[in-house]
Amino acid sequence: MLATLKNAFKIKELRKKILFTFAMLVVIRIGSQLPVPGVNADFFRSWFESQTQGAFGFFDAITGGSFINMSILALNISPYITSSIIIQLLTIAIPKLEEMQRDGEDGRKKIAAITRYVTVALALIQSSAMAIAFGRQGYLMQYNALNVICAIATLTAGSAFLMWVGEQITEKGIGNGISIVLVINIISQMPEDLHNLFTQFVFGKAPATAVLAALIILAIIVAMVVLVIILNDATRRIPVQYANKVQGRKMVGGQTSNIPLKVNTSGVIPVIFAQSLLTLPITISSFVGYSENGVWGEILKYLNSNYWCNPSQLKYSVGLLVYIVLIVFFAYFYTSITFNPLMVADNMKKQGGFIPGIRPGKPTSDYLNKVLNYIVFIGAVGLTIIAILPYFFSGVFKAQVSFGGTSLIIIVSVVLETMKQMESMMLVRNYKGFLEK
Repeated sequence: MLATLKNAFKIKELRKKILFTFAMLVVIRIGSQLPVPGVNADFFRSWFESQTQGAFGFFDAITGGSFINMSILALNISPYITSSIIIQLLTIAIPKLEEMQRDGEDGRKKIAAITRYVTVALALIQSSAMAIAFGRQGYLMQYNALNVICAIATLTAGSAFLMWVGEQITEKGIGNGISIVLVINIISQMPEDLHNLFTQFVFGKAPATAVLAALIILAIIVAMVVLVIILNDATRRIPVQYANKVQGRKMVGGQTSNIPLKVNTSGVIPVIFAQSLLTLPITISSFVGYSENGVWGEILKYLNSNYWCNPSQLKYSVGLLVYIVLIVFFAYFYTSITFNPLMVADNMKKQGGFIPGIRPGKPTSDYLNKVLNYIVFIGAVGLTIIAILPYFFSGVFKAQVSFGGTSLIIIVSVVLETMKQMESMMLVRNYKGFLEK
């Protein structure tokens, strides 16, 4: 690893890209510490501490602590992520957007521009809700029009700035910029989380107990990372044979290829969708204020992950079962809108391709659909295990960390993709890469 990084810095172009990416990440971390003018940070931190394990724990993790600090980058890239998901879903429903997606580079640029506009609109809505809803509760030092407008403008501009930084990293740096920003935010919180784990389970314990606890913590983290890597790389390859045909005076075709179907086709999207749906009522209730007593407060406890897997309150784990069902549902739903077996079968038929033993056309489509349903279920089960393990340890052992299965999936997938991109750049120049066996 160190030798490869050393070789990477020997390449001028690659060295510039790495240093540019690093410089942008430094700017992001500095921005995460700059407070919004007119905001009472002490009030917000006190309010947040009572909400962390509910709807906002993961949100603060993906913002790298800028949310709890109520910095100018408090919204971070969450509006961009939401915007990207919305546009991707609308591409399936709106023919005009679908046509843009098929128009090649020009179409993708138009969709990217629309995504930016939607991002700014979402950031404006979120910042307005925060400034107005929290303003009267003490969020702003002085609740007046000037401070409200200033907070809204600052938070919206901060989110737009991060979107621009992500695009600059993609263009001039290493890896996908938005993904890199997301990963550095999550990683920035991990040292504090690990410190909390060791303080809770290792420090102050008997030597034998401390060593055993440290080994168990390390084993769990390593096992989850390995499981994420396996889930991320697992692929079912379906062989495709192309028939011989005559073009002019030449015989072409007869080639063998394959259709790679990823086991985890939808990535981390099902977990994000499921979390967003469950935490939406909690988020709204937190903004408007509610009492934990009463029927509504009792319902929200079922949706609050802080109450799941608690041996003394097992009834609230019903919410965890709903969470699992939602993950499986969204895994199938997202796969169904991003992969069309009928279209793949038609394209194969037009190109003279067929799956050995399967007739072209509808039989091929039915076969692909059957295989896809099988591997999506396996991927959904693996995704569910990774997603619920942190809740199990949190409920049973009270191990509170801001990063969990979702964060690990994001980190591992982004790191692997970035390593592959860097390797491809280095292999062109005959350097040994990260992934060489």
